[in-house]
Amino acid sequence: MMARELIRKQRLWLVGLFGLIAVTAVAGMGLGQASLSFDRLIPTLLGQGTFKEEYVLFSIRLPRIAITLLAGMALALSGAILQGITRNELADPGIIGINSGAGVAVTVYYMFFPIDAGVFVWLVPAVAFAGALTTALLIWLAAYRRGSGLHPLRLVLIGAGTSIALSGLMIVLISSVDRFKVDFIKKWLAGSIWGADWPFVLALLPWLAVLVPFVLLRARRLNLLELGEPEAIGLGVPLTRERAWLLLAAVALAAAAVSMTGAIAFVGLMAPHIAKRIVGPRHQLSIPLAILIGGWLLLVADTIGRNTGGAEGIAAGTMAALIGAPYFLYLLMRR
Repeated sequence: MMARELIRKQRLWLVGLFGLIAVTAVAGMGLGQASLSFDRLIPTLLGQGTFKEEYVLFSIRLPRIAITLLAGMALALSGAILQGITRNELADPGIIGINSGAGVAVTVYYMFFPIDAGVFVWLVPAVAFAGALTTALLIWLAAYRRGSGLHPLRLVLIGAGTSIALSGLMIVLISSVDRFKVDFIKKWLAGSIWGADWPFVLALLPWLAVLVPFVLLRARRLNLLELGEPEAIGLGVPLTRERAWLLLAAVALAAAAVSMTGAIAFVGLMAPHIAKRIVGPRHQLSIPLAILIGGWLLLVADTIGRNTGGAEGIAAGTMAALIGAPYFLYLLMRR
């Protein structure tokens, strides 16, 4: 297919995905435990609703939709980067342990350090980033072999084992604290969207505003990294430096997202794959699609989850796992 046709196809899909996100967001605004009928959405958005309607929409539903959408976008972009720099289609920040590293750091910070409400929302992503980066570096070093380089399947297996070990560590950590903090960590582990308020949206936005353009500017180099180490070096790519910068971006995106939403897996796995099936492997075409697909997938998972299973619903992370686990098994068997 000609490049011009691919670009046209990408643009059509971008428009379609914006439409899907809009439809899902509207559904999310109207569905929930508190009643807000669809025919009251536009009047409420225009400031003509009752106090209850405006509170439900502007203080509960809209910030949750915004944080879910942004987190899904961040996880999808993180997954696309990891799959590119490792040349491993099974890579995902949740599967290879990055999310769990962020979770341990957030758990330790929440349980053992004083919480200042004024700075907590801004410190949580930074704390999660420190934990995720430490975990990512340890996994990378364990999976790397001098001479053969980074083996894709070894990375997944070590990452999966690390993720399980860190999840167990979190359970040990919460076994000796008060019930309120235990409930918070349990919800985090399940992938509940806990940071569903406007300050959390504002805290997550800068990470995406900086890192999305940063990655898009390096999309062509990410294409070269997927060719393999000898080819990339032969084409003049500073391999170690590019991998390091892109790995930092992937870790930062995943950590910022899960610090607000809890443990979410498989979104970063599925979104890049779906995008590449649509427009092919070139990252400058697939990454914008993957970002929107990731946001939409997590928004769908949360919308279904919070309207299923009683008053508290089902956590978005659990719903994402129900959708993504069969897809992961399919990819694993194909490999």
